[in-house]
Amino acid sequence: MVIDKLIQFHRLSFSEAVELLAYTGDAEATERLGAEALKLRRMYYGDKVYTRGLIEFTNYCKNNCYYCGIRRDNKNAVRYRLTAEEILDCCDNGYELGFRTFVLQGGEDPYYTDDRMVEIIEKIKGRYPDCALTLSIGEKSYETYRRFREAGADRYLLRHETADDAHYRSLHPETMSLAARKQCLYDLKSLGFQVGAGFMVGSPGQTRETLAEDLVFLQELNPQMIGIGPFIPHHETRFADQPAGSVELTLFLLAVLRILFPRVLLPATTALGTLDPRGREKGLAMGANVVMPNLSPVKNRKQYDLYDNKICTGEEAAECRGCLERRVASAGFQLVGERGDYAEG
Repeated sequence: MVIDKLIQFHRLSFSEAVELLAYTGDAEATERLGAEALKLRRMYYGDKVYTRGLIEFTNYCKNNCYYCGIRRDNKNAVRYRLTAEEILDCCDNGYELGFRTFVLQGGEDPYYTDDRMVEIIEKIKGRYPDCALTLSIGEKSYETYRRFREAGADRYLLRHETADDAHYRSLHPETMSLAARKQCLYDLKSLGFQVGAGFMVGSPGQTRETLAEDLVFLQELNPQMIGIGPFIPHHETRFADQPAGSVELTLFLLAVLRILFPRVLLPATTALGTLDPRGREKGLAMGANVVMPNLSPVKNRKQYDLYDNKICTGEEAAECRGCLERRVASAGFQLVGERGDYAEG
């Protein structure tokens, strides 16, 4: 049985992945995968859930990804950029609240040149040398990534979105390519970043086969972090009328990913919490061990509008963290104020 093989060897071929995905919705299979995933995350991380303080510092983007609310051609998006001082204020607030990882996330905004980003990275790391800094700002050249790494950035999140080339082209404009996205991920790994990839669950055109391609690619890349969440449509995109992705399938895949990558840092995402009031708690129960509350200024949160009905856009950072602490505890886990680095083998 493919589930037995997965649990024993922590590997899946393409055909095995397709076979495994047929068990989505099978309560017994899901329960078994969840139990194994929980066992593995406890083996490497105990009951700890790591927090990442998310700072969404720009919603300008030069790209026009067909599913994204902050895509270049959305003329109704209310654009903003945070200054270096505003970003540091978010870090100050987060540090006081116990965060020891900051995540700078934004669109691919040409305003933030390499020099500007290096200055921001150096200021954050200079003020908080005990904290990890994660960047999530898209595709850059090897040289740019090298400068960010030398300035002190520790981690980089870059979802590949789909590992199937035809599917990738259906979600992105011709100016973007899966080959370029993959090259960025391999460049980041070669430079010593802790690297995060991932994909949307239920994106338009996704099939069992395209998901199997994702699982195979992730095994090739072997990232330290994997972010998945259900696709949620945005009303200003061509996919506005498409159905949202499945919470059930997302939870199933979280368990599969934990078994494939026992040490991986695996978030219970905001998108999961947006579609299900207890989505993040359910994600933790299926092997996730990271949550990402928002440190962005409240005045800007609704403007970082990747998809519709995003939760936690009106909360102050302290409220957001307090709420998550209670939610994590209710699921039987403990929110901790640590850097939460990848558990090396």
